[in-house]
Amino acid sequence: MLYNENLPVRYPKGSFAMWTVYSFTGASIFASIIFSLLLFLSIDENPVMQLLFGGLAVIFELGKFFAWYEFGERRARRNYTGAFSAFAFYAVLAAISIGGSVGGINSATNKAQSHVNVQQSKINSYNMQIEAIEKQIELNNVAAEKYIQMERIATGVTRIQRENDKLRQQQQDLATERDSLPVVSQGSVIGLIDSLAKSLNVQTQTAQLGLVVFLSVLLDFFAAFFVGLIGEELRFRNQFRSMNPITINAFSATEPKEPELLTNHMEAGQDAETCDIPDIQAEPEAPKTAYENVIDALSNNQVNCTKRAVTRFLKLTSEEVDDIFKQLLEEGIVSKKPNNHYQWHGVTES
Repeated sequence: MLYNENLPVRYPKGSFAMWTVYSFTGASIFASIIFSLLLFLSIDENPVMQLLFGGLAVIFELGKFFAWYEFGERRARRNYTGAFSAFAFYAVLAAISIGGSVGGINSATNKAQSHVNVQQSKINSYNMQIEAIEKQIELNNVAAEKYIQMERIATGVTRIQRENDKLRQQQQDLATERDSLPVVSQGSVIGLIDSLAKSLNVQTQTAQLGLVVFLSVLLDFFAAFFVGLIGEELRFRNQFRSMNPITINAFSATEPKEPELLTNHMEAGQDAETCDIPDIQAEPEAPKTAYENVIDALSNNQVNCTKRAVTRFLKLTSEEVDDIFKQLLEEGIVSKKPNNHYQWHGVTES
């Protein structure tokens, strides 16, 4: 237990809490760097340029979070001009970082979507071929009706029926090939995007862009929150250590010493000079009685003329106060009002 006039509102976080905070902070910063790298590395295929752009992405990410940490430090010192400049620097780097994260997440999402699109394009190709064959069959049926009207069933209609049979067989073969294509498993992110597009009644590209922007901003602010938490905790620890709280261990088991008067310390430095002078000790004054203390307190207006006030001020018992006020009434120093309150008249000098 701590004994201090200015007790802290809380105690510093433990090692488990701090390791948790450091883990979340490191993971969020690492994820933000990875997504920014996905965009910056796709700018150029040259390995040298990729190295330069990748280093630029890392510098932007680390500089952004250090700027946020510095913003908290300057605001804690009430350096509002410096805090504003640090926040402006952080805002610029955060905009670049969020843009990089949006591009990186969007690139990764498009890559996952491309596999589904390729498979869907194959299915669409088979459907278009089947639909074209169906239209050809319909045209052949129209021609067959004209041959029937011209009474050329043996020559025209028979040939058209053989062509339709071949087209039907092609349709069946294409449908079999289409149905035999492997089913592409839809990822959770793609499924989420499709669900958002259907629920919001928007296009898939719009839902994908909105989700990507939301995740990028959330990731950036998540990391910034934990960086600010670390800075606040470090400042609190330094303040907590500077308070030097008094603990129970600081007290000894011996009896506490009586407080010494200031004159004793002042006279201690003069012992060498006054050692030859004989001390003339005056006789100590006799301690005042409780009655005399009550008279002095009432005469100097240190307390109201009530039993309760006198009891609290002089730390006396109720019986002692009752006896003293009874004596004051007999001596005429106080009088009793009709409402049972006492009135102080003072001590008459003889």
